[in-house]
Amino acid sequence: MQILDRDWKVCSQEPAADAKVSTDTELDFGAVKLKEGCPAEDQAEPSAVGGTMPNFAGKSVKAARHTLDSSTSITVTDASGDARFILVESNWQVCNQAPNASTNRKRLPVEFGAVKFGKKCP
Repeated sequence: MQILDRDWKVCSQEPAADAKVSTDTELDFGAVKLKEGCPAEDQAEPSAVGGTMPNFAGKSVKAARHTLDSSTSITVTDASGDARFILVESNWQVCNQAPNASTNRKRLPVEFGAVKFGKKCP
């Protein structure tokens, strides 16, 4: 969720730049802030398999939220201890989660501790 598009650069896109597509085709762009380097490859969103909790460590909070069912209650807190509000979830990476990965999630509330990308998890 970029607020000022001019502060971002596109690292990848799907479909590819030279692909012939119709005007109603949805485009997917991978972007980073201008001062950041592009990753070597895009990360796929984790998949929720068979009712078990995926391991979201290192993934963006946005990707984690989109993987879980929309009825899941999700709380995200700043794991750095600075008590910052997490407004743009794509800029934050998951450090810890409850319930833990591979446990049965049975529509329980989910809690994530996260830090901004580029910062170390505590």
